[in-house]
Amino acid sequence: MIRALLILCLFASPVCADTVLAARTIPANTTILPEDIIVNSRTIPGGVTDPQTIIGMEARVALYAGRPIRAGDVGFPAVVERNQIIALHYQQHGLVISTEGRALGRAGPGDIIRVMNISSRSTVTAQIGADGAAYVSR
Repeated sequence: MIRALLILCLFASPVCADTVLAARTIPANTTILPEDIIVNSRTIPGGVTDPQTIIGMEARVALYAGRPIRAGDVGFPAVVERNQIIALHYQQHGLVISTEGRALGRAGPGDIIRVMNISSRSTVTAQIGADGAAYVSR
């Protein structure tokens, strides 16, 4: 038992994870391609460790060459552009209200943005679905 513990201590090494870095400066709203990233053997806290999780995603902010890419810096590609007219749905207790709204921001599936109801000109907060519609919930 002591011998096994001694061997484990002698051969133990710190756990290291690779960190994904931007290979070039990537402007915001650009889809990330495999040639846009490099994997560095250094561990950088907060940096993405698996390159497959961000390939095909969209840069939410400018990503600078040689700097680590963080999970909050990328997101799903936008399906709604700012000022786009989109379907606005509200559903609760069997009541469904659908109308048109104007997106007040750019968003991808799952993002929460403000949408202006075109009929009433009131602004609501809604989550964008994969179909590009806005879903209001309480």
